[in-house]
Amino acid sequence: MKTLRISDDAHQKLTALLGELTAQTMKMQTYTDAIENLLSQSVSLPPELLAQIEDYVEKNRHLGYATRDEFIRDALRWRLRFQEEYEYIEIPKDEYEQLQQALNDMEAPFANPNLFIKQQIRNLLDKHREWLTQKETYERRRSKKK
Repeated sequence: MKTLRISDDAHQKLTALLGELTAQTMKMQTYTDAIENLLSQSVSLPPELLAQIEDYVEKNRHLGYATRDEFIRDALRWRLRFQEEYEYIEIPKDEYEQLQQALNDMEAPFANPNLFIKQQIRNLLDKHREWLTQKETYERRRSKKK
């Protein structure tokens, strides 16, 4: 049997993970089981991305993130929750800001670009419904004439 020296902090984390694994599987687990489980559930992220996340968390503590792990879990939950209900489009930030400025300058009845875009979508969908109704009416008349 090989011996591995670990810090007290790592020992506490592994012991906690052992408890969780034992509770989940209802059978005794070893450190080897815990480490294998930990490695199978790990995700590797590039150092630059981790640095961005840590910087974001540090600057936005008011949002409730104490650690990067909390932020990552929340980001994944958010993405998974909304992927089936919504489709996302990307608008370059400078264009979004220009649209905001245009709405302000022209005193448009929209508080922000989001509301403007949603209204444009609603208007087009209303026109599409009207078009479908007209098309259906036309096709019914045409089939009666035959």
